[in-house]
Amino acid sequence: MQAPLGATRRLHKAPAADHPAEWANPSARRPSYRGELGGWWPIDGRTGGPISGKTTDEARVGARQDAGQDPDQDTGLTLTGERTLPGIPEENYWFRRHEAAYLRLARYCADAVVLEAGCGEGYGAALLDRTADRVLALDCDRATTRHVARRYPGLHTVRGDLAALPCGRSTIDVLASLQVIEHLPDQPGFLAECARALRPGGRLLVTTPNRITFSPGRATPLNPFHTRELAAAELTDLLGRAGFTVQVLAGLHHGPRLRQLDLVHGGSVVDAQIAAALDGRWPPHLLADVAAVRVEDFTVRDGDRNDDRDIDRDIDACLDLIAVATAP
Repeated sequence: MQAPLGATRRLHKAPAADHPAEWANPSARRPSYRGELGGWWPIDGRTGGPISGKTTDEARVGARQDAGQDPDQDTGLTLTGERTLPGIPEENYWFRRHEAAYLRLARYCADAVVLEAGCGEGYGAALLDRTADRVLALDCDRATTRHVARRYPGLHTVRGDLAALPCGRSTIDVLASLQVIEHLPDQPGFLAECARALRPGGRLLVTTPNRITFSPGRATPLNPFHTRELAAAELTDLLGRAGFTVQVLAGLHHGPRLRQLDLVHGGSVVDAQIAAALDGRWPPHLLADVAAVRVEDFTVRDGDRNDDRDIDRDIDACLDLIAVATAP
């Protein structure tokens, strides 16, 4: 996930998230099976495994005790620039930008068995769990998976390698990977793993920053955590080579309010944030504007118009690419 480049320094501990309480505890909305994780999921032992191999509640306590922490205390995660976190004013723009994509894609997870590959802080997996049958939140980082198990007990959390997904062949209905593929050194290998894990006709949900607008004119990505960024045509080609059929290719854009903020802040509110983070000082008016960004300030436009040239121009001008593809 992308965050302002200068935010790679250790700025904050994340406070309590400001999203709805049901995100953190979807079991309050519907019955939830509380047995062994392996009883829910076709975990095949290729890598990782359930946190402590226990039920979710046991995992939450065990993870905190393993770390020498009070089981009733949520310590949060450190903002490094590699992922976005909720509840931080300086990070709110990026959080809402990612949240807008999750909300757009949640419709594809209704009543499905969902794996999120690269779940980060967990807020997105929790959002998808509002409509899904069940969600497995997968990340390679130990501290991250412990945090997710603590903060979002309705999820089932696994630490594992995205190069060898810890699930059986053709066992997943929907595989979501948002703002992740640009971080991976072997993008074709990851997509091959996605195709293996998905049931025939299963859906792959991918978002990634648009190379054309995120790192314009650069041979290497602006964000040091990114290995390779993609334009729309490159993402489509990559998915096709992995055997996927792209059903939807959409672009996330600034809505009217954010376009106005672009004008207020010298032409780009994103560039203004990067400059503030690099400088280490946030002008009060910029911080106030960033902290007030809402998910409704972003818009997602599909390629559903009649003129293909308009579609191409629209996609190339977007901030983030959003793809829905079906597995062979």
